[in-house]
Amino acid sequence: MKTAVKQRTYQGEQTHKEILKAAIDIASAEGLEGLTIGRLAGELKMSKSGLFAHFGSKEELQLATVEAAREIFVQEVITPSFPIERGLPRLQSMLEAWVSYMEKSLFKGGCFFAAVSAEFDSRPGPVRDRIVALIKSWLDTLEDEVREAQSRSQLNMRIDPAQVGCEVHAVVQEANRAYQLLRDRRAFDRARQAIRWAIESAAVSVTPRVAN
Repeated sequence: MKTAVKQRTYQGEQTHKEILKAAIDIASAEGLEGLTIGRLAGELKMSKSGLFAHFGSKEELQLATVEAAREIFVQEVITPSFPIERGLPRLQSMLEAWVSYMEKSLFKGGCFFAAVSAEFDSRPGPVRDRIVALIKSWLDTLEDEVREAQSRSQLNMRIDPAQVGCEVHAVVQEANRAYQLLRDRRAFDRARQAIRWAIESAAVSVTPRVAN
């Protein structure tokens, strides 16, 4: 009996993950507003009632999709950088992982958060609030690592961590736009070069010691 219950629970979790994977793909290309129970049911060849068992409303579905996209971002970009030494090494690791994450085109419409940020930037409500919180959290993570690099004398103390975060965010988002709109794969290498220049210009110059 317990085995059968566990099996049903596992199958339910797997179905839930498959639904959200399809939801992220749709939302990345068509927006969260284009994500409906009916649209998903048709995509997955499921009944609407079956989908309602997982999500009771469109807003609940949208919020669950945002959270699922967040988990993928964390898995692809943040978690691999945790073992790296804090400061400049970890900052560089996260930035490279971020560009690579974009370059992989994991979602049909490119960067999920770039798409939904533009869609919800002027739409108040719980979905927008969650998107804003997640993007701020990512920018805070970058800024914190810049500060850590400054405390370790790896980056110049005169630079503004928020400015660095803003600049690299703009660079990576533009690379995503250039690839999605223009299909320019070189955009990701340009992004890497721009980030490299930004880091190098902020790095502390070390004057070699001359032997007497």
